[in-house]
Amino acid sequence: MGSAITSRLIESGHSLTVWNRTASKVKPLVEKGAASAASPSEAVRESEVVFTMLMDDHAVVEVVLNGDLIESLPNGAVHVSLSTLSVQLSQQLTIEHSVRKRTFVAAPVFGRPNVAAEGKLWTVVAGRPDAVEKVRPLLETFSRGITMLGDKPYKAHAMKIGGNFLITAMIASLSEGFVYAESQSIDPAQYAEVVNSALFRSPFYEAYSGVMLHPPDVPGATVALGQKDVRLFRESAQATSTRTPLADHFAEQLHEAAEAGLRDRDWAAGYYQFVRSVSHKSE
Repeated sequence: MGSAITSRLIESGHSLTVWNRTASKVKPLVEKGAASAASPSEAVRESEVVFTMLMDDHAVVEVVLNGDLIESLPNGAVHVSLSTLSVQLSQQLTIEHSVRKRTFVAAPVFGRPNVAAEGKLWTVVAGRPDAVEKVRPLLETFSRGITMLGDKPYKAHAMKIGGNFLITAMIASLSEGFVYAESQSIDPAQYAEVVNSALFRSPFYEAYSGVMLHPPDVPGATVALGQKDVRLFRESAQATSTRTPLADHFAEQLHEAAEAGLRDRDWAAGYYQFVRSVSHKSE
């Protein structure tokens, strides 16, 4: 995802310095015109805007908090987190930036890497208004739409977590629907086409159906990533004593799928494979 977003920024004429924990992933971006850095601090030292797109809370803590990224930000620079983070970490990052007189903006994105490459992500943004206005033209290079959620960054991450919960619910319902269609001798692809055309008219239902029925060689997101997102949703809800019976069920299903050896499979395709295998075992 980060590479696709970076490519959009380069293609839009912006000057970028890039860094990745896996050095080989930087090479294609350098070939497109980006400069490479040996460390996060080197990458951000002369930047006006810094984007981070990291896998999870642990990676963000290691790179942003345990390293010297925040301290290396120039005066007036804005750090924009595009990752899906926990509400708790988002709040902590806001404080850590503030005490160092730095600016933090949350801008997590909805969409898979291919959507990012097309510049059609949907971005939810929260942070100080002047900082948001500064980074908005950059966000527009890879977004088909932007939703503003106020001046508290954690709200953008809470929204992203809530949205990902609905993606999980869609994957779960499609999985069971496909299994049902098969039981009635209906082609799951035809089932998906009819139901989406008649009810949802959603490009997401169309795209995820395709991924589930024709798994990609390289997952856009894994079952393990789905586990993380459901965990973040449940933890955020638990912090406000909110019950999440559906998410609890999805967490159990994803755990069992991971235990069945599907942890690194595509999130949508792996979930469907698991539901299908469990259904056939019960026959």
